[in-house]
Amino acid sequence: MDLDFLLIRKMKQGDDASFDVFVRKYYDDILKYCALHCPDTGDAQDLTQETFVRFFANLSDYRFMGKTKNFLYTIAGNLCKNAYRSMREIPVEETYLTGEEASAEELSGPEGAVVDRLALTWALEQLSPQLREVIELYYYQEKKLSEIAEELEIGLPLVKYRMRQAKKQLRELLEKEERL
Repeated sequence: MDLDFLLIRKMKQGDDASFDVFVRKYYDDILKYCALHCPDTGDAQDLTQETFVRFFANLSDYRFMGKTKNFLYTIAGNLCKNAYRSMREIPVEETYLTGEEASAEELSGPEGAVVDRLALTWALEQLSPQLREVIELYYYQEKKLSEIAEELEIGLPLVKYRMRQAKKQLRELLEKEERL
């Protein structure tokens, strides 16, 4: 029997220790996922906590049908998308408002890192969900290819193929963006 199934069953029965075990088991992975989709560390932590709050709020309705982690990723993904949509203004320097071009020196500082991160985030969003998922698991959650294959329940050759395709597409997208 699956450990998650037993934990969920105990949580539904009100066992406080099970809640703690569950959160400790998944917190780091969900935090990494939220940090990938949200540039602010504090917001990523808030979104991670909100993910667990939402999961526990609807625990009585939850039907165990496989990987609970995937369900948590779905909740976190939706929260990240909502947070991204709710961002209305991005603070900009006055020089950007006047239309002056930023020098390479100006962009090599914190603003440059933000620009790079935004470009990478944009490029990742252009990938198909299957390719993006492999990249996120490999680079942001630091999983081995064999672990990714096991988690996604696909063969290792398919994981390697998706990784090659994702890297190729990202390289093309970032080069295209850089030229613009």
